[in-house]
Parts: sequence; C-alpha cells; structure tokens
Amino acid sequence: MQTTVENTEKHTVKLTVEIPPDEYSKELDATYKSIANQVKIPGFRKGKVPKQIIDAQIGREVVRDEFLEHAVPQYYRRAVSDEDLAPIADPEIDLEGFADDAPLVFTAVVEVRPRLELSESDYSGLKVTKPSAEVAESDVDEWIDRLRERFAELEPADRPVIDGDFATIDVKALAGDEEIDGLTRTDYLYFVGSGEFGAALDEQLAGTKPGDILKVSEEMGPGAGESLAGVTADLTVLVKDVKARKLPEADDDFAKTASEFDTIDQLREDLRARLGEMKEREVAGTVRDRVLDAMIDSIEVDIPDTLIDDETEHRVASAGERAQRAGVTLDDLLEAQGWDEARLREDSRDHAIRAIKADLALEGVARAESIEVDADELGTEISSLAEAYGRDPKELAKQLERTGQIVTLAGDIIRGKALDLLVERADIEPETSDDAEETT
Repeated sequence: MQTTVENTEKHTVKLTVEIPPDEYSKELDATYKSIANQVKIPGFRKGKVPKQIIDAQIGREVVRDEFLEHAVPQYYRRAVSDEDLAPIADPEIDLEGFADDAPLVFTAVVEVRPRLELSESDYSGLKVTKPSAEVAESDVDEWIDRLRERFAELEPADRPVIDGDFATIDVKALAGDEEIDGLTRTDYLYFVGSGEFGAALDEQLAGTKPGDILKVSEEMGPGAGESLAGVTADLTVLVKDVKARKLPEADDDFAKTASEFDTIDQLREDLRARLGEMKEREVAGTVRDRVLDAMIDSIEVDIPDTLIDDETEHRVASAGERAQRAGVTLDDLLEAQGWDEARLREDSRDHAIRAIKADLALEGVARAESIEVDADELGTEISSLAEAYGRDPKELAKQLERTGQIVTLAGDIIRGKALDLLVERADIEPETSDDAEETT
C-alpha cells in the first residue's frame, strides 16, 4: 500500500492511498465468500457459488460496493497509522479508481490534530519555584486538635447554642402540605454547622436555647441525602437541649488513648513525620503543575476549533454528570456557585485550550526524546486500574484492546513520562515569600 500526504487547508490533509490488486484481492475474495454464504442460488450449495454466478445473479457492482464499504475504512485507518496522523473529525473519502487488475485508489480529506516540533532548548531549563515542605508547629497542633475532636465528650451546656455544639432537636419537615418522612426527626442529635438541613437553619440555631422554636424554608443540600438533595422543605424545629464538646487535654494520657504512643511528644513527632511526607508529596505535585504551566505558557500553537469545541462539550457534560450524582440539576449547582451556563462554557473553554496545549506540548517532547511505552509499563498501569475498580486485569486489558482505549492509556503514560523529563530538567528554585504572594 502506498500513501502520500498533502497539506491542504489549515489543520487539514489530503491522503492519497493506492492498494495494488495483489494486496486487495484477498479482501475481495472474502467479500465474494461472505455473499456466497448469504444467498441461495438453485444448483449450488450455500457458500459454494462461483464468482461469475454471483456477478451474474447478484451483480458485480453490488459485490464491489460491499467490498469498498468494508475495505476502504480499514485501508484508511492503516494509512493514518502509517503516516502518524491524529484525525479529529470524520474523513471525506472519494474513490479515484477501482477496476479489474488495476490498483484501488482513494483520497481522504481529514482535519488532523496539530503537531509541535520541539527542540531540547524549547523545554529544558523551565524556571519554576518550589514551595517549602517544612512542617510548622501549628500544622502539628491542628492535627492534634482534630484527634482531640474525635475523642471529645458531650456535656450539657447552660448557655445558648453556638456553632460547633450538638443540639437535641425535633424536626418537622413539610413540602407543601405533605410531611417529608426522610427529614422529619424526633430527639435528633444535630451538629450545628454541619449544614445537613441547609445553612439557614445553622444560622438561626446560633443563639437559641431549649424551648425555642424555629421556622425555616430551605432547599436541601447534598448533606440531606441523594434522594432529598434539591428538595425545598418548610422546617419547624424545636430546640430541646444543648450539648458542648469537651475536648481532652493534649497530654500523655491522651496520647495513650488516641495512639500507640506513651507520650504526647512521641505522638507529635510521629505526626510531624507523617505531615512531612504528605507535604513532600504535595510539593512534588505542585512543582509538576508549575512546570507544565510554564511549558504551556512558553509555546504558541494554533488549535483547531473542532478540537476546542469537543473538549469544551466534554467538560460541560462532565459537570452535568457530577450534578446528577449529587442529586441536583446543573442549573441548581451553577446557581449555588453564582454562575450560569454561559460562564460555565467560557470557563470550560479556557480550561480546554490549556489542556489541549498541555497534551500537544508533552507529545512534542515525547517525539523529540523518542519516549515510548513498553508492554511491562502498560501491564503495570492496567493492573493498577484493575485493582482500583475491582476488575480482573486480563479482562480489563481485553476490554481496553477491544474498545481502542489501550491507545489512549499508552498516550497517557507517554505524556506522564514526558512531564517527568520536564521536571527533571527544570530550573527549580526555592519559593520566597514574594513568590508565594504572587501565586495566591
């Protein structure tokens, strides 16, 4: 098979593909055999009808059309692969020539993904700053306080409700004139500030005392449960008592209760080490993000509108799916954020452009450095995915192969390796206080 590529319009190429008769003859024979197995012609067993009889009875043009319908897309995909093109739309295919004992020739005009041709100087020495991974005593104090909250005891409070208290309440919830069983509660121990019944109730509970009755109309959030999120309820709430949290002292006895350590100093040292490891991972992730951002900002590339539009629609659809999983509509979710669909689309488009530029840049680095992925790396990634989703690795590998997603997975691995290389070659300096202010 011979293939030539001609650049036509911007982001568009014209492929001319020529397949000699000795190469396509097997495919043509297979088409005759398929038709022979489908038709019934007197005097011939099924599957044994000669070609000339099929031509006479069915029509040679019918055979040619069926052959071309199946064969041309296969040859087109081969040509795209051979020429290392990445189509972003369906091709316009025209048959140029197909006659007995003559080559099959067709052209395919298709919009393709742009390619960045980069040299080492384009991506080596990217300048970024690295945040400090130092663990402050206040960080350790915060985690100690979280542990103390887990072991807190409740005690009656002879004062009005404040945020962070637990209040025993009776709740009657109505939607119109009908009671909402899932929200109506008796002697319910409610954490003030949790937002389970909406922010308005938490605000009104502050300052109340036993015997007070509140009336609130509120749209339920995700905290009320998937089936009730988004439901507008009229709540009548009776405050019955107030309980404050009594946190244990951060001493050796607390350390023995809350951990395997005998002293509070040992517990703090362990937390300091764990927080250090966590911060190191966070810093490494931040550096990777900053290096990629620096790479994106350093390149100029003209991206096809088709590519941007597709990625934008994908992001908008994903937002809709997230809203649905939370039990609300996309409009409700956007309204809660003070957004509308126009702003969502504008934001999605901006992020789509940067994401596409990132992929194109990393693909350019991978080509310049001849970065590839081997079977072992693919196998390791598939095993990790299988473990995360509770799937059998072999079955998942077959599914990825069958759906063509194995190519996408390989591309993700290659881009990841390209980003590793960018970080390795970056010019990374410690972040100063001025740098930190600029990034906030």
